[in-house]
This record gives sequence, structure tokens and C-alpha cells, in this order.
Amino acid sequence: METRQIPLKAYEDMAFLKGEHCRPVRLQLEYLKPEIAMHDKNIRSTIVLFGSARLPTPESAREGLERVRAEHDRAPDDPEVRERLRLAHIRMEQSHYYEMAREFASIVSRCAQRDDTCDFVIMTGGGGGIMEAGNRGANDVGAKSIGLNITLPFEQEPNAYITDDLCFQFHYFSIRKMHFLLRARALCAFPGGFGTMDEVFETLTLIQTGKIEPIPVVLFGGEFWRDVINWELFVERGLVSPDDLDIVRFCDTPVEAWDYIRNYWSYNQNGTTAENRSDPSD
Repeated sequence: METRQIPLKAYEDMAFLKGEHCRPVRLQLEYLKPEIAMHDKNIRSTIVLFGSARLPTPESAREGLERVRAEHDRAPDDPEVRERLRLAHIRMEQSHYYEMAREFASIVSRCAQRDDTCDFVIMTGGGGGIMEAGNRGANDVGAKSIGLNITLPFEQEPNAYITDDLCFQFHYFSIRKMHFLLRARALCAFPGGFGTMDEVFETLTLIQTGKIEPIPVVLFGGEFWRDVINWELFVERGLVSPDDLDIVRFCDTPVEAWDYIRNYWSYNQNGTTAENRSDPSD
């Protein structure tokens, strides 16, 4: 008689764990792993930093512009090359946001992380561009920072500046979104695409509807945000109340943004006075 193969234990059976019936278990695990890690690292509060993964460093933008200029010199009438040149100029113009995000993260981390006190820890989506700049700025001053990566077809590789034990990979957007706001004391958004807009408006909705206590929502680059979104039109059409626009604060320098956040929470060298807030999953 052949020896029967010993069945796998449930927690060792990956086919079972990845099946449809175990989705609730996977959701719970995606909540638990980062939560336990942040608790163990004494992460008391965070500042969430969003922005485009496509915004390069000034150096990279300059190199890209020079390459496309050379192409354009060789083929000035090629419409595809002209379009690439137009975009290269825009990337060069917008690359200062990378340095702005990096500087902001350095200022916050230098002021708020001391010894074992981990307040206002920079948390990003973990990818490149503005997210990389945020994690990099914290790393510049030897501070912790968090990256919440998610599996996507493109543009989502963990950047090199996330603190090793605070780099997480998600499958479910919903659990990742919850972690963004569980400890958030501010949301800071730089110019970005659909993902950035999604996070900004979801946070505004949670504040507007009272699902979470108000936090500062800082939008870096007022000109961009006013060009992309006609905020006053929401009020003119009666779609939001005038007071709802007070949730948003436009800032154009890292110091201005940090002063606003720090004053909002009456933060000083003895720590933040912020009270615990509602769980956004409630």
C-alpha cells in the first residue's frame, strides 16, 4: 500500500489561502501586518504625503530634456518628437516639486522624531517621484518613514529610501487606504494624477461627513490645484457649503506647510497635543 501524503495545514496551503473563500482572512492579514509593525516601532502619528510618481528629480528632468532636445535637433518636424519635447519642458518646470517634498519631509522629520518619539512620521505610497522624495527627505535626516506599496501593472516599485521594517506591500486598495488615515495628522498632496486626486477627495469626504476628525489637508502648489479644480464652482452650484472649502489649505513652501500643521495641532518640542481620532473604517 502506498503511503498517503500528509495534507498541508490550512495556514501552509497557499492555494487555499489565495482562494475566494479566504478573502476575509487576507483582508485581515493586510490590516494586521502593518498595524503590528507600526505599533512595535512606536509610530504614534503620521503625515501622509501624496503626489505623482512621474515627477522626476531636477537632475533627471534636465537630462531628459537635453536628450529630447537632441532628438528635436535631428528631426524638428516630427510631431511625436515635438510632443516629447513639450512634455520634457513640463517635467523640468514641475521637477521643483520633488525638491519641495524632500525638504518638507526633512523639516518635519527633524522636528518631530526624537529618540523613541515617533510623531508625524512621513508616510507615502512607497513608489517613485513625489513619494520617493518624501521618504528620501526623512532618510536625509536619519528619520523613519513608511511606504505603503501596492501591486500594480506599472509605476509601483518600492523606492530605496523607505525604512526597511516599514515598507509594506498591499493587494487591496481598501486596506491600504485605511492605513493611510489611521494615524494621520495631516494629508499633504503635491501635483499628481488620478491616484492623488482619489486620495485627496476621499479624505475631504471623510472629514466633511464626520467619519474622521478634521485634519489639515495641505495642497502644495496652489496654482496647479486652482487650475485643475474650480473649487469655488462647487459652492456656486450649491454642491458643497462655503465652510467645506476651509478644509483645504494651499501652501507653496515647505516651511509654510509645516508651520500650519504644527500650529493646527499646537505642536511643540514636548510633543503633539492631538487627541486620538476616529477609525476611518468605523
